[in-house]
Order: sequence, then C-alpha cells, then structure tokens
Amino acid sequence: MTELFTFVSAGEHTMLMSFLAMIAAAGLSLIITNVYQITFTGEHYSQSFVHTIVMMSVVVSVVMNVVSGNAGVAFGLFAVFSLIRFRSAVTDAKDIAYIFFGLCVGMTCGLYRIDLAIMLTVCASLIFYLLYKYDYGKGKGTQVLKVTVPENLNHENLFDDLLAEHTKHYVLRQVETTNLGTMIRYTFDIRSKNETKDKDLLDLIRERNANLQVSLSYLQKKY
Repeated sequence: MTELFTFVSAGEHTMLMSFLAMIAAAGLSLIITNVYQITFTGEHYSQSFVHTIVMMSVVVSVVMNVVSGNAGVAFGLFAVFSLIRFRSAVTDAKDIAYIFFGLCVGMTCGLYRIDLAIMLTVCASLIFYLLYKYDYGKGKGTQVLKVTVPENLNHENLFDDLLAEHTKHYVLRQVETTNLGTMIRYTFDIRSKNETKDKDLLDLIRERNANLQVSLSYLQKKY
C-alpha cells in the first residue's frame, strides 16, 4: 500500500510539473509572438503563423516530457515529426528563427528549466528587438538593371565608371538587340550602395543613353 501511494504521489507530481511546463511554454511563446508582431517587416503577415509558434512551444514541452530519459521513444517521435512539413513554404529567414526560438523555449520548459527558458526569452527577444530598432545589417538586395542604348552610342564600357562609383557590385548578364536591331539592351545584376538613390542612378544613366528606356527592379525586397 505504501509503495502504491508513493507511486501515485510521484505521478501526481510529474503531472503537475508537466502542466506548469505547458503553462510556462504558452506564456513565454506569447511574449515571443508579441515581439514577432512588433518586428515584422515582411509583405504577408499570417495570424496562423503566430498561432503555430504558440502551439508548437506547448506541444514540444510535452514531447520533451515524453522522450526524457528514453532514447528509443525520442528517435521514434522525431522520425514522425520529420514527416510533418508546413503547408506554406517559409520564405523569410527571420520567420525560421522565430520558429526555432519557440521550439527551444518549449524544449527548455519541457525539461523543467523554466528559469533558463525565461532567461532565453528575455535575452533573445531583446536582441530581436534591438536588431529591428537599429536596422542592423541594412543593405539593398540584388537589382536587375536594363538599359536601352542607341546603336551609334554603343560600346562595351559605356556605364562601367557609373556602376563602379554607385554600386557595391555589378555584372553584365545579357546583351541583346531590340527595335529591329537599331538599339542594344544591356541587362546588369547590381547591388547599389546604401547611399545611392535609385532615381539618381537612373538619371545619370539616362544622360548617357540618349534618355531611352531604363528600368530597375528588385530580385528580392529591400532591407
């Protein structure tokens, strides 16, 4: 009878700790998702993604309770999880970081290291916010520059000095004739310097190509 009572008490203690771990994971993941909403700079905000971070943190905290101390169960569960994939592809690297952030908090709570989970949430959230606040690592993405030049003005290095002065990197990707061969169209991949304004660069190019068509498009959004 004493052994049975001890077993039940231990079981109740484990269930209580598991419940507290789930509550802690849910609470900390709410902080994570609030930081995510504050620092979000993408084009397509998803409420479902925010809910997913919270649910994953709670579920992972329970999973860590299940697999703790049992390597066989751990490998089995991770094999099952490897079959799960997101319905929509995650294209923003920062979104992946937030997913991993939520998973780590859930894992830490599941191991009953709630103090460490709180420390992780506070420190990582502060870092994410400061990176957003001060726009750390800001730079322009790769752009496609298309310039049309009259055949009589055409020569290979017509824009080299301009591009060298106003871009960090440029490379000529394509040369083609247009308008029945009377004009030449150049296609460059460029990365403008941070201080270079798109309109200023286009105006300088137009001074050399007889004010013909010039287009500048981004392969990816600007950061």
